Amino acid sequence: MTSTFLLILLLSLSLLCVSEAQTSYANEFVDPDYILNGNFPGNTASAQKTIGDWATKLAADGPWSVTSKDATPPSGTKHDYMSWAPYWWPDCSEAGNSTALPGTEVWTMCRYVRQDGKFNPDIRNVNDVGNFQTMTDAVFYNAMAWALNRSSQTYFSRNAVRFIQAWFLDENTRMNPNLNYAQMIRGSDGRPGSPTGVLDLKGMAKIASAILILRRGNSPDWTSDLDDQMVSWAQEHTHWLETSENALAEGHAENNHGSFYYNQLAGLKLIVNDIPGAINVTSTYFSNQFASQMVASGEQPLEAARTRPYHYRAYNIAAMITNARIEKYANPSSDVWNRTSSTSATIKTALDYAMTHRAADSGEAEYAIELYPNVAAVASVYGDESGTYLEYLRNEEPGFYGEPYFMLSYGTWAASEQTPLPNPSPSQIPKSTSGSKLTAANGAAAINVIMSRFLQFTLPLVLLSLMS
Repeated sequence: MTSTFLLILLLSLSLLCVSEAQTSYANEFVDPDYILNGNFPGNTASAQKTIGDWATKLAADGPWSVTSKDATPPSGTKHDYMSWAPYWWPDCSEAGNSTALPGTEVWTMCRYVRQDGKFNPDIRNVNDVGNFQTMTDAVFYNAMAWALNRSSQTYFSRNAVRFIQAWFLDENTRMNPNLNYAQMIRGSDGRPGSPTGVLDLKGMAKIASAILILRRGNSPDWTSDLDDQMVSWAQEHTHWLETSENALAEGHAENNHGSFYYNQLAGLKLIVNDIPGAINVTSTYFSNQFASQMVASGEQPLEAARTRPYHYRAYNIAAMITNARIEKYANPSSDVWNRTSSTSATIKTALDYAMTHRAADSGEAEYAIELYPNVAAVASVYGDESGTYLEYLRNEEPGFYGEPYFMLSYGTWAASEQTPLPNPSPSQIPKSTSGSKLTAANGAAAINVIMSRFLQFTLPLVLLSLMS
């Protein structure tokens, strides 16, 4: 019994040591002037340092390109974006084979069936979707890190520009501005692309934020020629989003897919300097999908019906917030945050309802962190007179003040939060690019993560070994 106990304990602790907290948010848009104006309160120092840490860590793996994938889309060129639908699994019972089929034959001979919420791991064999997400985070955080340090550093802006060039602009590595082969469904009766694949590029809102920061901050690395090239690419992709059959179908989706479609399209409108167009895009969302996405309580029925309801509630709220932030930036006089659904629910109503559910109750403990940026965003807009949001974050994510969202959603709700100074200072470029973002300033958060893992996974195994 003693040897079994020790073995389980050692194995479990080894797993705890490599766990990391969240390093990417579902989507983000930040007003460039808010970042460029600076003058952030002292208690955002830890969050500023984390932005620099994440920027440096992400940059170490770049650049990324659609041409790096092994597979070639049906078009015959790797410049076309390509991904496989994530929830589709092979059923080879009717393939007529007597032995196991190799992967390439499975993809063509077997029928694929959908299992909602269950990721088929082999989709990462063609990883344009993962590379795009990582690239958008790298561009977003490097642009912000440059804005916070631009008086002395161009390291971060060079990173952001280099990654934009590789993915969108360089003739040898650029992505063609379409999603014709996004979320392809494999199999004998498959199809080359799906409306749901449009979701893959939801992070264009992060790219828009970064470009606006570089553009309005007069980054020496973001030249007028590069800006013109990016505007041209965005115009072409905008045309595809507004005319393609798959894109238009996604634009009519009533759940989070529709919400993120408008994130992407509105972000592109900002990149091409079409402010009225961006306002029209977000206004269309709030007049249509948003109006029917919530019941009076704030519940989102289409998200709650999924296999991971906690995740999907938080996911769609993030898209709602991004659309609202883009509209408020494009039209400062907009009352978008007071827009209501047909049942009189607001974004705040949706967040308040989501907070009444614990991720663990639906077997989604690992997704708990996805709601926290939304809590801060809502608190920054609607206020937190009763202290509900601040108390929630203190309880659920000790050390939250070290998260980028603490600074991105700063407001009176956060002014009273006492935070330790980070080490080193936020103005320094971190020397390490391989470690977890749980730095000394976020020590409390690290302990919280480790303890939650211990209670969830290790303790039951230890008790079981003691009873054996």
